[in-house]
Amino acid sequence: MSNEVLNDPNQINIELSEEMAEGIYANLAIITHSNSEFVLDFIRIMPGVPKAKVKSRIVLTPEHAKRLLLALTDNIRKYEDQVGEINLPDMMPPFPMNFGGTTGQA
Repeated sequence: MSNEVLNDPNQINIELSEEMAEGIYANLAIITHSNSEFVLDFIRIMPGVPKAKVKSRIVLTPEHAKRLLLALTDNIRKYEDQVGEINLPDMMPPFPMNFGGTTGQA
């Protein structure tokens, strides 16, 4: 890598720890907003478990939320160009989602 690239003021060095690189699985996102922020809560719901925990919360400005929307739209388009269309069921599952399993009791 040349020094020109390393000294580029527009370059951002991003660090990713091993723990963060593992990621956190979520199968539900709840989005809320106020006048000044969007809050994205990522939740993991497990079959037969009536309680779910928020695994990660991201707070964005409205401008960054829109940039995220545009970036997701672009990436989904690129994914579908390579792999094929992502099919969604006609109807979203109702809450609570129990995955057809039994409900656990404590």
